[in-house]
Amino acid sequence: MEVICIEDQAFYALLDKAVERIKSTLDGGAKERWVDDKEAMLLLKIKSRTTLQHLRDEGKIRFSQPQKRVILYDRLSIAEYLEKHAKDTF
Repeated sequence: MEVICIEDQAFYALLDKAVERIKSTLDGGAKERWVDDKEAMLLLKIKSRTTLQHLRDEGKIRFSQPQKRVILYDRLSIAEYLEKHAKDTF
């Protein structure tokens, strides 16, 4: 059996890099903050653009309109909306 000795700092730095690499592999890389309507509907598990517009108009999810016909939705606000409506288990 072979034993390898390294300093604490080097060990934890190596461990952090390994965790980062595993996370990026599982997530498929970094996710964009702003998503289009199709991805927003997937995240919210809704099928109607009218429902998405309703959430937008009531200010329940953040959006940006960089061009006249382009509307992007904030992934973080969608996650916050879902978390706000989550029910705790017994």
